[in-house]
Amino acid sequence: MPQGDRARRPVLSEAGLPATQSVVAIDEYHKPRGLMIANERPLTLYLDGQEIVTLMTLGRHPEWLALGYIHNQGLITELSEIKSVQADWSVSAVAVNSSRERDDWQEQLGGRIVTTGCGQGTVFSNILERLGEIPITPCTLAQSTLYSLLKNLTACNDVYKQAGAVHGCALCQGEKALIFIEDVGRHNAVDAITGKMWLDGIDGAGKLFYTTGRLSSEMVLKVVQMGVPTLVSRSGITEMGLQLARDHGITLIARAAGRHFLIYNGAQHIDFDVALPPKRAVAHRIDAAP
Repeated sequence: MPQGDRARRPVLSEAGLPATQSVVAIDEYHKPRGLMIANERPLTLYLDGQEIVTLMTLGRHPEWLALGYIHNQGLITELSEIKSVQADWSVSAVAVNSSRERDDWQEQLGGRIVTTGCGQGTVFSNILERLGEIPITPCTLAQSTLYSLLKNLTACNDVYKQAGAVHGCALCQGEKALIFIEDVGRHNAVDAITGKMWLDGIDGAGKLFYTTGRLSSEMVLKVVQMGVPTLVSRSGITEMGLQLARDHGITLIARAAGRHFLIYNGAQHIDFDVALPPKRAVAHRIDAAP
């Protein structure tokens, strides 16, 4: 993905909001319990005054989310063209202002594909045409590194631990999470990470992307756009997600939890360096997505 230019970063508001709030629920013993629930807020994205989309989000990183959405949809590809990103929760909106001052965004938004993302994501059809131009360089992942990463990621799910009802995504290198984002929908978490990568000029090469959600076509498309060669999920995959991973050389690992995982594509890039006990014979079953 394009590198950020620290000298020409856009002016950002700092309008992040708390991800949770306290409520009282009645349990099965008819007793009141103080609990935390995840916030969910509509955020309408405007680009040079043109309404683009309304996203449902926790509201933690509205500026990163707006930037990542614009980048992943191919609306603006050069960070230097963005002058400011200003979120205003009093009107539930985030405004992105560019130096282009275009008025033809509606024409550019014409071709959309509705995806399976939580809350229904969209991918503009021109993105599909450009994917072949993005170089993906496979890298080797040690089984021991994957196990360590999965263990380390459990410490990152703070909103999920408090309230549930969210997905988590992470950009990782080795056994460490460089950026971890939770949001109502997994596609929002991916976009926010993309926005942060764009701002800070972080290259996806040699890194791994982790998500708690299923590996649908939308997830694979966005990881390809990041230039990240390895995609890992604790959930399952879809047929189109697998096909896109094969087409673009993405190592695809699903059902990753504890010491279990399934490699659906790119097994040649995994270093099986962990001696596991012999696998016990079990009755055949079909792994169903949670």
